[in-house]
Amino acid sequence: MSDAAQGDSGVVAVGAERGIAVGGAAGGSGTGIGGGVGTSTGIGTSTGVGGDSGGGGVGAGGGTVIGAAEGAGQASARLLRLFEAHRLTPTQRRIAHCLVRKADEAPFLSSVEVAELAGVSQPSVTRFAVALGFDGYPALRRHLREVAPAQALPAGAAYNAYQQAVHAEIENLRHLAALLADPAPVARAGAVLAGSRPLPVLGLRAAGAQARGFAYFAAKVHPDVRLLDEGGTMLADRVDASVRAGASALLCFALPRHPREVVDALTYARAAGLTVVTVADSAFAPVAAVSDLLLPAAVGTGLAFDTACAPMLLGRVLLESMCDALPDAQARLEEFDAYAAARGMFVD
Repeated sequence: MSDAAQGDSGVVAVGAERGIAVGGAAGGSGTGIGGGVGTSTGIGTSTGVGGDSGGGGVGAGGGTVIGAAEGAGQASARLLRLFEAHRLTPTQRRIAHCLVRKADEAPFLSSVEVAELAGVSQPSVTRFAVALGFDGYPALRRHLREVAPAQALPAGAAYNAYQQAVHAEIENLRHLAALLADPAPVARAGAVLAGSRPLPVLGLRAAGAQARGFAYFAAKVHPDVRLLDEGGTMLADRVDASVRAGASALLCFALPRHPREVVDALTYARAAGLTVVTVADSAFAPVAAVSDLLLPAAVGTGLAFDTACAPMLLGRVLLESMCDALPDAQARLEEFDAYAAARGMFVD
């Protein structure tokens, strides 16, 4: 079941007995964070369209993004609808994109031929079929042969796969804007983070870039920001060190695919007494149950690797909120600007 099926009313509370995390639905008729008016379309319900080359995202959970394939062939549209309800791995997305591009031939291709066209192994094609709910690739191929052709779609401008990914991200940003109609949760999160000295910022694997970006700018206004972007046995030690130094909160960026280590680290941080603020791709992400305040921002799944424009922007919004809660933030920024000018640090 996609997140869209779960989120058409009210606030989503997450985070065990301490959980005060809020967030609208991660799909479908999403609601605002913390009970904001939910009139926006769901995260990732893009109306972007696939061109003749059959681009288009695949994936559910945390933001289904798939094109309507206006103006594309009937076979391409049929395949896009088949892939819509499934979140696929990067390898599986390559297979999906290959089949969409070869939509007319897909029902007659063997698994070996699909593997060669997509540049993957034959077992990967089998796993792809299983991920779609079939017993194996032969069952998937039979389905493609038996399914009735899709009705002709209305004429319109066709977008290629790259354009479609951009339009999907635009939809994610629109949904984020709707969630931010109620700024209270972000304001509360900013105050919690501003009051933590030091402030540990966690982001592993795919979320490392968001964590590093936030930590870089936060260090301009916060006196002690500690980036935790490496896992392993030292991660718990670094959380302990932050607690001993006086930390009261931890900010986490959590994006698919969610490493088990992040869930373990947040569980450990909460047990150590830290308030966990998490920016995640969905209010139903695995980290929700171990977060005290969760702020959702969908990722795009239209390309082989997820795109994270909305989580990055939400991180900047959270940074702005934190600046509002730091009385000396402006003075620190002005001091840095004077220092940078004196050193000739930047080229105009």
